[in-house]
Order: sequence, then C-alpha cells, then structure tokens
Amino acid sequence: MAVQVLVLPSPRCLFDDPMQIRVVGLRPQQAVTLRASLVDESGELFQAHALYRAESSGELDLSCSPALGGSYVGVEPMGLLWSLQSKTPYKRLAKRNVLTPFCVDLEVYEGHGDISRLLGKCTNERWFLGEGVKRISVREGRLKATLFLPPGPGPFPGLIDLYGSGGGLVEYRASLLASRGFVTLALAYMAFEDIPTTPEVLELDYFEEAVNFLRKQQQVKDTGIGVLGLSKGADLALSMATFLPGIKAAVSISGSGFNSFIPLKGNGFTIPPHPYNLERMKISDESGLVDFSDVLDDHRDPTTWVCRIPVERSLAKFLFLSGLDDTNWKSDLYCQNAVQRLQQCGREVEFYSYSGAGHLLEPPYLPLCQASIHRVLGMFVCWGGQWREHAKAQEDAWRRIQAFFRQHLMDSDIPKSKL
Repeated sequence: MAVQVLVLPSPRCLFDDPMQIRVVGLRPQQAVTLRASLVDESGELFQAHALYRAESSGELDLSCSPALGGSYVGVEPMGLLWSLQSKTPYKRLAKRNVLTPFCVDLEVYEGHGDISRLLGKCTNERWFLGEGVKRISVREGRLKATLFLPPGPGPFPGLIDLYGSGGGLVEYRASLLASRGFVTLALAYMAFEDIPTTPEVLELDYFEEAVNFLRKQQQVKDTGIGVLGLSKGADLALSMATFLPGIKAAVSISGSGFNSFIPLKGNGFTIPPHPYNLERMKISDESGLVDFSDVLDDHRDPTTWVCRIPVERSLAKFLFLSGLDDTNWKSDLYCQNAVQRLQQCGREVEFYSYSGAGHLLEPPYLPLCQASIHRVLGMFVCWGGQWREHAKAQEDAWRRIQAFFRQHLMDSDIPKSKL
C-alpha cells in the first residue's frame, strides 16, 4: 500500500477550521518526519516539522499520535500549522489578499534524520473567504473600508473590525468572521491611501460614519452593532462603544482602557493620548529589537486619568482579552483597570487573560509572531508569547469572540449612549 497523507474532512477548508491529519500505508512503528511548508504572498517560506513513529497498524493520526520532537512535542493536531516559522528572523505570517488561499504542503519523509526520502504528500488549501461570501470595497464619504457579506438574505449581526497602529486595511479577520455569519466591515483609520501614517488627531465622527454605513446595510440585523479591535484598535472600539449610539457589544484584544498615542476628537471634547516617553524604550544590543513596555506613564497616576475612556458610562457589553506574556505593552494590567472601573459601576464584563500568550492574538492556527517590523514606526518590535500557549489562547479567544457577539447582537435591546 502506498503511503498517503490525508487531510480530513477535506483538503480544502477555512483557515480557522481544525483538521485531522492522517498518514496511512506506513510500516508498523516506522519512524517518519512530517513537514508543513507554506509560501506567503511575498515569497517567504514558512516551515514546521515534527518527528513521529507509526502505530502498530502502520498509521499515524495527529489527533492522537504524539510528536517525539521537532517544532513541538506531544499530541498537537494542529501543531504543523501553528508552529510554522520563517528562516528569516522576525517575519509575520499575515494574509493580504483574502481572495486566494494559503496552500500548505504536507509531506512525510523516511526517518528522523536526513529527510531526503519523500514517502507521500498532499496540499491543504486554507481559505479566508467562505463560499458565497461577498467582498465589497467601500469608498463612501471619507470611509476607507471593505465590507464582507455572508451568503443569503440574513439578517446577520453587524461588526466593525479594527486593527492596530501598524495601519493599513487588514481584511483577513473580517473575512473569516463573515464566513462565520457576521456582516463585517474592516475599517482603515491610519496609514492607508490618503489617511496619514500618523494622524495628528483621530475624529470620532469618522468611526460614526462607519457605524451608520453598516446599519444601513439590508443584511444587517437592527439589534445594534458590535466592534472589535486589537491594540490601538481596541481602545478605539471602547471609545466607539462609549460615545456612539447603536454600539451594543465591544471586544478589546490586547488593548487598554485609555486613549493611546493619538488624540481622539469627539463632539465638543478631545481625549488626549496617555502620556508616554520614548526615551524609556529599550533596544536590545544583540537583536536590535525594541521593547516599548515601559514607555507609558503609570496608568494609576491620577494626572493621567484625563486620558481614560469613560467606559463606565456606556451601556454596551464588553469582552476583554489579553496575554500575560505581552511584551509590547502591559495590556493585562491596562485591561484590568478598565474591567475594575466597569465592575465598580455594577456592570457585567467578561475578561480572559492567557498565560504564555503575547500581544498579537490572531484567529486560530496563524503562527505566533514574537517580533516583527512595525510598519508605521519602522522598527522591529517585541510582541511576546510562547508557541504552544499562544496557539491555545488564539483558539479559545476566537471561540469566545464569536459566542460573545452572537449572545449580545441577536436581540433588539439596543443601548442608548448616556453622553
């Protein structure tokens, strides 16, 4: 029997789908090496490998067969994906064009040493856009965005998706959420087209335009909008939920409870950025990596409280997610502060912090990026995280995000802003 590598239930799936990898046709107890390879859109090669020994049946099933070494050890059904790594230091695997898949080549080689004898292979197509999901470029008014519509008439819950201070228009999380049944608007707010790399001020009415645009879509439920953000996008999500009508639920990923780095201008008020001093950043002599974790002034100092987002005035529901190994900034402490303020006002709030997880909590099976170039700063920045722990955190966080929005965006009790 020829050796075959099987991906079940199908070699074609969404990127956030778990898969079962099996190898059949091996000799009983045969030592083999499994390797995964993925070439990103810039031509960068990411690889992972693991050492296995076939069962007495001559089969391997990664959902129950333990890896004996390599990129990971133990039973890790998705280990070949979340441990993918480039030989070029500080490369982040991110999807730019969601209309094409990432193709992962899965190969099995003889032995645990020289992997020159290929026994079998297959390719797993991992898509970011589900079948029937529509991608629509949005340039309406000032908006720079992409709208993703699930198939069918709906109505579906509506979400606005914000990434961090690296800027650009990031679509892959929004496209996956649309593939899971949410009308999702990926919104750019800095470093994209004619939006400055570092705006002097961010205007709340730009984000209100996005909310109004989304609420007008026929396929969006009239039960209120959800917003999720990562890093800088997270404090913007909190600000939107605090100051804008119609926001019913907000998710903060690796964020804070204060306005960061750029003034936020609302109707008759401006929230200044939390004070920081770049002279406190640390640059490693060895690696050249920049550690920003101490640049912000102490958030417990009352002189900084003018920069706080008054989340306790909002009637929206909140979910906070952070990694305890975030080396970009102290997101867990900053989230705790916002959570405590909400709880002191008798507000319901969900908060999950993950041991070993870094700053860049992404959809599941995207590999950990411990450091990479920050596109706006032009510096190599530390993000933190441990491989296995970060992977588990991403799986759990992704499940919680979807459950949270389904819970809070499916009825018609739309909160009104108190402001």
